[in-house]
Amino acid sequence: MANVKRFPENPILIPDSTVSWESEATFNPSVVEGKDGVAHMLFRAVGAKQNIDGAEVEVSSIGHAAGKNGTRFGTREQLIAPVEPWEKFGCEDPRVTEFEGSYYIFYTAVSEFSADGIKVAVAITKDFKTIDARHLVTPFNAKAMALFPERVNGKIAALITVNTDRPPAKICLAFFDNIEDIWSKDYWDAWYAHFEDHAIAIEQNEKDQIEVGSAPLKTKEGWLVFYSYIDNYFSPPAIFGIQAVLLALDDPKTVIGEVKRPFMIPQEEYELYGRVPHIVFPSGALIKGADIHLYYGAADTTACVATLKKKELIEQLLFTEERQLKRYEGNPIIAPLSEHAWEAQCTFNPAAIYTGGAVHILYRAMSADNTSVIGYASSPDGVHIAERLPEPIYVPRADFEQKRVPGGNSGCEDPRITKLGDTIYMCYAAFDGIDPPRVAFTSINEKDFLAQRWNWAQPMLISPPGMDDKDAALFPKQIKGKYVFLHRLGSEIWIDAVDDLTFSGGKFLRGSILMHPRDTAWDSKRIGITAPPIETRYGWLLLYHGISRRTGHYNVRVALLDKKDPTKILYRTHDPLFEPRTPYEREGIVSNVVFPCGAVVIKNQLFVYYGGADKVVGVASIDIDFLIEGLVREAQERY
Repeated sequence: MANVKRFPENPILIPDSTVSWESEATFNPSVVEGKDGVAHMLFRAVGAKQNIDGAEVEVSSIGHAAGKNGTRFGTREQLIAPVEPWEKFGCEDPRVTEFEGSYYIFYTAVSEFSADGIKVAVAITKDFKTIDARHLVTPFNAKAMALFPERVNGKIAALITVNTDRPPAKICLAFFDNIEDIWSKDYWDAWYAHFEDHAIAIEQNEKDQIEVGSAPLKTKEGWLVFYSYIDNYFSPPAIFGIQAVLLALDDPKTVIGEVKRPFMIPQEEYELYGRVPHIVFPSGALIKGADIHLYYGAADTTACVATLKKKELIEQLLFTEERQLKRYEGNPIIAPLSEHAWEAQCTFNPAAIYTGGAVHILYRAMSADNTSVIGYASSPDGVHIAERLPEPIYVPRADFEQKRVPGGNSGCEDPRITKLGDTIYMCYAAFDGIDPPRVAFTSINEKDFLAQRWNWAQPMLISPPGMDDKDAALFPKQIKGKYVFLHRLGSEIWIDAVDDLTFSGGKFLRGSILMHPRDTAWDSKRIGITAPPIETRYGWLLLYHGISRRTGHYNVRVALLDKKDPTKILYRTHDPLFEPRTPYEREGIVSNVVFPCGAVVIKNQLFVYYGGADKVVGVASIDIDFLIEGLVREAQERY
């Protein structure tokens, strides 16, 4: 991710114990440049406790300081203090924007310490000396509102965080015809009735919190917005991070660039220790030449600044989105057929192989009694289904995959197929409904396969008994005279090399761990391979799925293994290149799942076949060279 450099003289603002209104904290700064080149900082100040309505409370107000270079500021003065009933317990966390000759300072107005008493207000000034007007903005619970610095398609535009204290919070867009609409109760009542229609698609977990950080910055690529993403905010320990998103200039509801991980987390002493430890909270940003100055609050105590290279950040945001697999517009390409009992419930998790001038898709299908079998379809171009057989091509045959619990799941699940020589090998998960799923292994001659003579070899179990083992595949060539398998045992991806494919003498797959889940990424809970490895001139390309502890969602990532020694991981992506986004991926038998089991390369285009929400089959594609170049590039990025 983009390299962040904290200002060596941080904090740039610390509380003054001799001044009552800012004796405890000065943090969450927002900065705007005036016409004279002076940088004006608005910040939240916390003073000594006061007795209000019989309660001893700390009251926040908003201070002002000015400086020439954006890092050093002079004398501070209190600019906005609580005077109205709707802010009697404090004025917090300002976001300031210069718009059409005036400065609009949005802040959190606290009338009581409950969701109903936490709303957005605005103060308007032309000189940061006199407040010309102040208004209560929202009649509902909200925080963190910021105005765009210019009109968007002729409309006044703003970002606002709705339901911050009635989670899940949403970052939303609001458009106004007139300035007065900003504080119009009638406007907001109508807007709030459908606020989810105005939400920007920033993925979050119900245990997490998001808030607008900076006012939008205009770049030629799009509107750059920093925001706060707080993991486990509602089930501590919370982890505060700063993230960024790039929105389309003419349609800021559209996300055109995003990296779904923080580029900044608490690390320095002044971020780790304070009134509320372990906090970095973005509240303002300025573009200064080739740099971005990012202003943030540290530990709810002091104000700080960090710099990022604008070009580097925007390129990373755009590239992460460009590197996403592109869904075929005709998805899903395979869906359940009610007239076929064996595939009436769901069709998903497809294997794929390109041979004989066509893509052959072997998909898992389930009947109403939850028996899994394998169906067949083919495509001449990778996306259009030309043939789909009316009967399954593979059904449970061995005792270890027969149903032992009436109505329970059982059968042959999640196939992966590999062509090695003139033989096609298939690994799949065999399940009887009682014992843990195990890896089963079978094969068929390629000529029989292409002629649809389904003379599959008798399956055998190749993973250890009593262990949940699945997501297995054979490499499509021998390496150093060995047959190499990948499989998932526990939460990790394992690799094993065997002398032959007979698995005689009680031999089973085991080997060693190739890849672990990562606590710092969205593959933190469990990982497993998707399609069998693909040989490229760079190395073995391995797509794998990950499940996040944070969301429970499945997503797809990629790694590159050494060509001669695949136990060595050359590169491994941090950001997902595919995740649930469409209705057929978000809603189904198991929601929020994209689960590939097959991939093929046709004219340098990688086609990935996947199950959507354990219900249907979809396909997505990407140029394979672009994918690998991006993998190398991302792996070389440093936090």
